[in-house]
Amino acid sequence: MNLAAMPKLGKQDVKGILLKALHSGLGAPVIVIAMMGMMIVPMPALVLDLAFTFNIALSLIIMLVVIYVMRPLDFAAFPTVLLVATLLRLALNVASTRVVLLEGHNGGAAAGKVIESFGEFVIGGNFAVGLVVFAILMVINFAVVTKGAGRISEVTARFTLDAMPGKQMSIDADLNAGLIDADTARKRREEIASESEFYGAMDGASKFVKGDAIAGLIILLINIFGGLLIGMMQHDLDFQVALERYVLLTIGDGLVAQIPSLLLSTASAVIITRVSASEDMGEQMSGQLFGDPRPLAITAGILGVIGVIPGMPNAVFLSLAVMAAGLAYWMHQLRLRKSSKSLNKSDGSDASAPEVESAELTWDDVQSLDVVSLEVGYGLIPLVASDQGGELMSRIKGVRKKLSKELGFLVQPVHIHDNLSLGANQYRINILGVSMGEGEVNPNREMAINPGNVYGTIPGLATKDPAFGLDAVWIQKSDRENAQALGYTVVDTSTVVATHLSQLMKTHASKLLGHDEVQRLLDSLASHAPKLVEGLVPDQLPLSVVVKVLQGLLDDEIPLRDMRSVVETLADAAHRTKEPQQLLAEVRSALGRMIVQSIAGNQRELATITLDPQLEQLLLKSLQGSTDGGGVEPGLADRMLNALRDATEQQQAVGETPALLAPPAIRSTLARWLRHSVPSLKVLAYNEVPEDWNIRIVSTVGA
Repeated sequence: MNLAAMPKLGKQDVKGILLKALHSGLGAPVIVIAMMGMMIVPMPALVLDLAFTFNIALSLIIMLVVIYVMRPLDFAAFPTVLLVATLLRLALNVASTRVVLLEGHNGGAAAGKVIESFGEFVIGGNFAVGLVVFAILMVINFAVVTKGAGRISEVTARFTLDAMPGKQMSIDADLNAGLIDADTARKRREEIASESEFYGAMDGASKFVKGDAIAGLIILLINIFGGLLIGMMQHDLDFQVALERYVLLTIGDGLVAQIPSLLLSTASAVIITRVSASEDMGEQMSGQLFGDPRPLAITAGILGVIGVIPGMPNAVFLSLAVMAAGLAYWMHQLRLRKSSKSLNKSDGSDASAPEVESAELTWDDVQSLDVVSLEVGYGLIPLVASDQGGELMSRIKGVRKKLSKELGFLVQPVHIHDNLSLGANQYRINILGVSMGEGEVNPNREMAINPGNVYGTIPGLATKDPAFGLDAVWIQKSDRENAQALGYTVVDTSTVVATHLSQLMKTHASKLLGHDEVQRLLDSLASHAPKLVEGLVPDQLPLSVVVKVLQGLLDDEIPLRDMRSVVETLADAAHRTKEPQQLLAEVRSALGRMIVQSIAGNQRELATITLDPQLEQLLLKSLQGSTDGGGVEPGLADRMLNALRDATEQQQAVGETPALLAPPAIRSTLARWLRHSVPSLKVLAYNEVPEDWNIRIVSTVGA
């Protein structure tokens, strides 16, 4: 067998194998075998320290789980856990006894640091004190906690079993009377059965705790007697030396085991004394122990009287008296407010009107505005119903995914509503509650769109593509292949609506970007480049300014994918200006290569439209300080718009994206002015064109 060819197991592989073993049912046998091994195989002192520490941690975990559990039945595995923890502790007692008796003559450290620490530090190295402390713990555990818990377990188990027939009859009566259904009756019967099994198991588990306490005492006596014999007879130790070494180690060993035993006994007593109410122990105690202010007030008076007696610790008693009186007064005022509210609600006076109003209307009744919503007529409901074969939901999901990838931020979900005021086949797209587009589709047909180079006509209902306004025809589904052969682009109804939605969301992308989305973008960038984002918001720039800059980029159809360059530019320019438009110009200049490449591709040559120098100077004087182009004389504005439209159409006719070069000072104003008049024209500033790109002027406006 070639061992070298076998695969090596790493830490993750070993961890996976262990987890699979635990989930496959091997966990309990492994634990039992480990406990048997501790009883038989000698354990090193280090391993014994780890095992004792684990035992203490396990006892604390069990105790805290019992305190915070809502009902006793929620921790139905407690009897089994108690048994396993008890066996683990007994196995540790056997292992520690072996180490103490074999290595005790070498000193305290030979039996492990945990036992030595409890023997030296906890009881001060005095075995007489250790015996007294151990005896007190045994009395508390055995005579108080364990005995009381055992009695309660016995009585509770007996009463639970005796009450089972009556509870079963009550369930049957409620079922026959129609107060509950069959499923509820079955659940109640299962709960009654689980309750009886739990308290019966707890009655037996209390015997484990009692036996464990007795075993601890016996093991202590055996270790002391056996240690003295071994130390004096085998290792020739004096009686005093043997007594100090073995008794201290035995007391330390007993305390290490007795403290977890006391914790488990207390946990057993706590869970068995809990009532079956859906509250944790803290809520029960605070609500019932301090629910009435009168006991606190009387206690405060008694403490105050004791505090003024000469010779008593006056400061302590008087401080507690003041605290109890203050708490009683606060609880009294709280009860008065609650009773006055109840009185106002119960009478018919006008004072109860505000309370009734606040109870009926809350902020939850105010519906928040949908960022993007789609309203459909009743005839289009099958398009959005997935159980009826509608594909519009999946198409919209694809639109969101595509736009999020293109724009560089997560696009908000689209909420779909039916609107009976619309026509049967009409739909409406709203952004921030404002209608941005409407359309009417034919669910039983498909749309054949004319891209401009078809080879014939096809019969159908003439219409317009709602997304781009192209000529189209609603055709029968059987004519799809014929229309495609003629050069038409054929899409189904869901695609028509989804494309229209995509176009509107892309056009109004800046309205979809808010403060929350920008903060998410910054947080995402901070996970990769924390130093870059650190200190930008709000130390250098307010978040609102960053939002306006990013919205400006989206208005110019520039995606936010390169957030690193955007944030670097904002951080560099923040000390010069905090005006959003100036910052936007700085960011556009930094993204110039990406902007130009999106227009001209990889040709390294930009075909542009320019302005006549005299027109540029005139526009610089007219548009500086204007935001909408209102500073230009109307006649000049009309002539310039017509010339730009003609130049744009000429550039589009040869398959080029039209771009206008303008001075940086008026680029943003020109872009906003031309955005709706000549939407296909891209307006660039001179400083946005990379130096290694060639500029080819195709026309000059104003010459």
